[in-house]
Amino acid sequence: MIRELLGRGEVAVIGLGRSGQAVSRLLARAGARVYASDGSRDAAVLAAADSLKAIGVAVSAGAHDLQRIARAVLVVVSPGVSPKAPPLTAARASGVPIVSEIEVALNFLPTTRCIAVTGTNGKTTVTALIDQLLRSLGVDAVAAGNIGTPLSEVALREVPPAWVALEISSFQLHDTPSLAPVVGVLTNLAPDHLDRYDTLDDYYADKMRLFARATPASRWVVNGDDAEVMRRTGGIAGTRYSFSLRAEALGIGGMAGMAGMAGMAGMASAGGLAPSAAPASQADRWTVVGHDLLSRADIPLLGDHNVANVLAAMLAVAVADPEYSTPEALARLVRGVRAFRGMPHRLEIVAERDHVLWINDSKATNVASTRVALDGMTRPTVVLLGGRHKGEPYTALLDGLARHARAVIAYGESAALIAADLGGHVPLERIESSFEDVMRRARALAQPGDAVLLSPACSSFDMFTNYEERGAEFRRLATSV
Repeated sequence: MIRELLGRGEVAVIGLGRSGQAVSRLLARAGARVYASDGSRDAAVLAAADSLKAIGVAVSAGAHDLQRIARAVLVVVSPGVSPKAPPLTAARASGVPIVSEIEVALNFLPTTRCIAVTGTNGKTTVTALIDQLLRSLGVDAVAAGNIGTPLSEVALREVPPAWVALEISSFQLHDTPSLAPVVGVLTNLAPDHLDRYDTLDDYYADKMRLFARATPASRWVVNGDDAEVMRRTGGIAGTRYSFSLRAEALGIGGMAGMAGMAGMAGMASAGGLAPSAAPASQADRWTVVGHDLLSRADIPLLGDHNVANVLAAMLAVAVADPEYSTPEALARLVRGVRAFRGMPHRLEIVAERDHVLWINDSKATNVASTRVALDGMTRPTVVLLGGRHKGEPYTALLDGLARHARAVIAYGESAALIAADLGGHVPLERIESSFEDVMRRARALAQPGDAVLLSPACSSFDMFTNYEERGAEFRRLATSV
């Protein structure tokens, strides 16, 4: 459909971040007339505008030509643009189709096979693991999408990869109707982005667009410990392969309650559950598709949630192609897991100074992700919470904080809300000034043998450009004298 539209008129690209630039270049190379616009005039946007103008793209920086957008044959939207933004409102009023950058790129990658990953938390780690595991099998693979590399950059390559591990957010799924992955992975569902969605069900509905093109031949990897995931995927066409840290979650007798154990579903059936990842006879070992493969020592990542991430990734790769589940291939997957060193800003140990461990979990931009981080702590912890509020109550953190927190430091725009929810229940201080002052106070509060954990449960946009910048500043200050 998209290729047919390109010759009928101009394509409007909204947003000049990395994905907007990449899709503008892809469309221009395909011969389309492209108009790209961004409401900002910061240095990065102006540099992008100059670069695109050099290849014949019409560009507006600092404003959007709404009339021009309303006349376009197609609008391509960057994921950070609110659906209520004026350019999209103008497009909808004129009946102009709106798609994601990923939707466009998929039309230019007809031979590349895709494992798509979504979920509230864990999707970036699972995507990176899938990419590493595919490459451990010797196949040409790349990680793209919400993980950082726009899929359009992949489509611009002279030789497309055989596989793409595609991280896809709810925002991207909303505007990617043609997605039909070889394997789709749903890591979990928890409240998030309530600053953008009117209701939680609206957010979950966008996540479920992963399954929009399900067929009896579809393969899905889902979280057997997540009741919402299991309920929502129960009637979807295809075969579900599930992973679990609780054996009893999937009806395995005699193995209940073993933290870090993966569950196994029943026998395969159309639209039902298939043999997945199961407890082995020894504690802290797992079988994957019937083979005893993994021990906890094979997984070089903090926290039981990362055991689940590894199981999801291994399962997704193993069921993607019959050649990937042979004993030899599975052994190579285990070696790939052992070599994985995690992702920046995701429970990343950045320093140990004066017997205090500094842990960067800046990617924890929602309450559910911070709960997971707290559950992984094994030391008394000074917890840094704050940033821009996303609509969730912080009271859900109380149990984890009661078990692990020496103190909580609330900072940024959401400091007052965090203090209102948590004050009186856990030791808490508010820092109203700079992030440097936050780190200085954390250093003073931490005792030898403690950890300092940046796991904000908020977006970064009050003080930083993105969570990467926030994590980098945490790393810099943690390692400074």
